[in-house]
Order: sequence, then structure tokens, then C-alpha cells
Amino acid sequence: MSVHPPLPLPTTDPTAIFDAFRGICATEILAVAVAHFDVFSLFAQGPIGLGTFAQQLEIAPRPATVFLTALSALSTVARQPDGRFALTPVAREHLVPGEPFYVGDYLAQAAEAPDVLALVERLRSNQPLGATDGDPDDEGTAFIYREGVRSAMDAAETARRLTLALAGRARNLGPVLAERFPLDGARVVLDAGGGTGIYSYALLRRNPQLRAVVWDRAEVLKVAAEMAAEYGVADRVQFVPGDMFADPVPAGCDVVLLSNVLHDWDVPECDALVRRLAATLPPGGRVLIHDVFLNDQLDGPLPVALYSVTLFTLTEGRAYSRAEYAGWLRAAGLTPADEVVPTMVHCGVLAGTKPG
Repeated sequence: MSVHPPLPLPTTDPTAIFDAFRGICATEILAVAVAHFDVFSLFAQGPIGLGTFAQQLEIAPRPATVFLTALSALSTVARQPDGRFALTPVAREHLVPGEPFYVGDYLAQAAEAPDVLALVERLRSNQPLGATDGDPDDEGTAFIYREGVRSAMDAAETARRLTLALAGRARNLGPVLAERFPLDGARVVLDAGGGTGIYSYALLRRNPQLRAVVWDRAEVLKVAAEMAAEYGVADRVQFVPGDMFADPVPAGCDVVLLSNVLHDWDVPECDALVRRLAATLPPGGRVLIHDVFLNDQLDGPLPVALYSVTLFTLTEGRAYSRAEYAGWLRAAGLTPADEVVPTMVHCGVLAGTKPG
């Protein structure tokens, strides 16, 4: 068995780069709110709850949650003690049509931009890009797979391109994850939906006793195998192709890693996946959720709320809070840790442990 030294940590933090890249969603959300849904006129009538907001806009709960989270993080609405949302003073003065200091027409200049129109369609359909039948040249959905829906992750060229697109983030976060979350005593980590596998390879480099199973679509695993060789851990990795929602969970693992996976799926799928993975763990086994975290009030932080908009448009999921993740861990019979261990780029690790 080959053993290599731990991977070096990045000497600088790339979070500002990611925030700048994802910040365009602020423009899109504001233009959509002003020019397509007239959101601020609705709130001008008084505080409303999530259900009423979804009903008035004729959208489903997931897009309504993403929309309200972004508007809250942008300080245009604020959650009230009774759980409803109301306009903030700045939004009441500047975003309600007819008010003397209204600036909505300025924001509406972006109303017909292609990305704005695409976001409107996603909010109304509650379907990720590529999920609906249409252009025969469409690649299908990115980063997700569902029976009956064409997935880009099953085509060699697009699976490679999309998988490698995430490698840069993983190269930065993987060593930090391995450094800040020791796995002393663990034997086998299941990297579920592992993509490039870089996160588990960083753990292997930090923990010489550890082995890994990378579980993903067959075309994705071709990239993962190349990465395992690059990182010098190929002899400690097993590659298992399959559908993590339907196929048998690889046996013999005492740690399950879900790194930037659950945010691709809606609440029922997240709950079901955590349950089926937790059921295979021995006493003392752990599920590690490595992801971005909204605060428990779902009103920020702003970079995560804007990233949630991107996730919503590309996948069937969104960003979630620690409370939401902890709820799924408890429902699966695991005990969630009290704190999230931060890594980088607004990510952190929440562990759930199986009682022993």
C-alpha cells in the first residue's frame, strides 16, 4: 500500500473569487423580483408567509424558499417574529412602485437579459436547466441523475467537462477538509456522489490507514480514476458505478462522505439518501456532510444565498441550513455534532454519528 505525505494547504483563501463569480445572481434576483413578479408591490400590502408568497407568485415551495432567502439576504425583506416576511425600510422607500424614491426602473433594465429570463422560467417550472424536453441538442441536466430524465453525467464528454469544472474547488477545499476533520481510527470512507474523488483522496493522504470507495456514475468514475492516480492513492481506492438512490450501498464502510452532494437534491431526496446511507453504518460510524450552510433563519449569509440561486437553476436542490441537515441526520438515527467545522469558501463539515 502506497503512503504519501498529506497534501499541502493553500496559502491564500479563494473565497472572494467564488463570491465575485456567484454575485451575478444578485442582479438576476432583483430584476426578476421587480420586472417579472412585482414582488415588492405584494409585500407593500403587508407581511406574508412563505406559503402565501408561493401561492401569490404561483410557484412551488422550493423556488419560493430560494427566492425569499435571496431577498432576505439582500436586505429587502426581513423575517418577522411570527415567521412572516415584511419589507425592510430601504425596500419600502426604493423598491415599491409609485414611491417618490423608486429605483425599480433602473433594475428593470436587466429584465430581458437571457439569464434573467432563464431564472424566471426555472422559478415557474421548478425544473433545473436541461430537465424538460426541448432542443434535441440539449445536454440534459448537470450534476444530477434521475431515472427518466436525460443526464449530462451519462455522456462521456459532458460528464468529463462538468466533473473537471469542480476539480479546482476540490483541490483547494480537500486538503483543508482533511486537515480540520481528522479520521483517526476510521477504516473505509464511502465517497457518495464523489465526482473527482479529490475530497476522499485528500483524506487518504492525511490518514494512511484509510481506504476509500468512490461511488458515482460510470462516466464520472473515469475522471475519478485518473485523479486517484495523480494523487498517488489508486491502490487504496475502489470505484463503484451506480445510482446512489436505487443501487445497493457499498458495504463495509464506517464513514460516509457527502461533499457538495446534498445541495443538488430537494428535501425528500436528501432525507431518503441520508437514511439509506446511515442504515449501512456500524455503531460509531459517521456521515460527514461537507457543504455550504445557510443560517438557520434562512436569511443569509448573502454569498450562500446567492449560490443557492445557482444551485436551484442547475439542480433539483438548493443551499440548506445546519438545522435542516441536522434534522435529516436525526431522522436517520444519527446524532448530529453541535457545531459545523468550517473548511473554506463558506463550506463546513457537519458530522452525524451512529450510536454504539
